[in-house]
Amino acid sequence: MSNYVIIAMQMIVGLSILNVWLIQNKKATKWRGGNATTIIEEFREYGLPVWSCYVIGALKVIFAILLLISIQFPVLKEPSALGLATLLLGSIAMHFKIKDPLYKSFPAFLFFVMCTLIAASSHINLYF
Repeated sequence: MSNYVIIAMQMIVGLSILNVWLIQNKKATKWRGGNATTIIEEFREYGLPVWSCYVIGALKVIFAILLLISIQFPVLKEPSALGLATLLLGSIAMHFKIKDPLYKSFPAFLFFVMCTLIAASSHINLYF
């Protein structure tokens, strides 16, 4: 896979995560779990304590920033992509836990796949 495709994926994932957690966090979207209109409500829908929203949010923001920085400093690419991939798996699991329609977990699944490819790009040449 071209290095430019990997960089594009890093930018898409990193900027999207920052958008969700820093700009859209209090806005309703069709992707929110259950009937939630904010991120805090979404965590309540999942049965998680409010403090976990802040912890997971901070981790996602940190990993997203590191993923963007890793464009210039590749040593950060794999750990930041794997950190986000792990958190995104948790997001997918929460959607399944509350029996959300599959489309609600699509962004998390797409970004999980992209993070996995970003991390793998450090070890193998992927072509398509």
